[in-house]
Amino acid sequence: MATPFKRKGSRVVAKMAPEEREVVSELLTQTRQLVAPDDGTTGDPVEDMMASIGRTADPDELASRDPALARLLPDGHREDAEVASEFRSLTEHGLRQRKAANLSTAITALDTTRGDKLELDLGQAQALLIALTDVRLALGERLELRTDDDGDRLQHDIAEAGDAVGEDPRLLTGLYYDFLTWMQESLAHALL
Repeated sequence: MATPFKRKGSRVVAKMAPEEREVVSELLTQTRQLVAPDDGTTGDPVEDMMASIGRTADPDELASRDPALARLLPDGHREDAEVASEFRSLTEHGLRQRKAANLSTAITALDTTRGDKLELDLGQAQALLIALTDVRLALGERLELRTDDDGDRLQHDIAEAGDAVGEDPRLLTGLYYDFLTWMQESLAHALL
């Protein structure tokens, strides 16, 4: 069973069972697949940046986007579609790369841990903190959590389900969301 993160000098440490790390790693991986740039990159940061500048977003692609992706990559301007499209063409590729990199760092940190002790350096801890935000945004969108009342309703449904919570994918996802929230809060406090 997981314990809260604690700061130990330049490290952040917690206990987390391998099964818990596996679930978190899988959720991070799914989110990385969602946000990773879908176009070919060369690996050269300058070339990739230059190739991404001026790339215009396809309006049909934007309209058909997964709502979770739209939540992770929101419009830069809500009232002017042309300004939003121009902003997106200049920033989206880089944003996707940064999000995917943070998610990859977090996945590697979790996947290379053996036993119950999860020990992160400060860079890994910050990447995990940011990555958890992205996973929670994606899960929150999937769970249609828009207001505190939505969250309260989900908590009520989870409590009502009791031991049968695993039989309902929505409620199981809600449990994952709660666990990630607790994990993120614990990590944020340790980093402070």
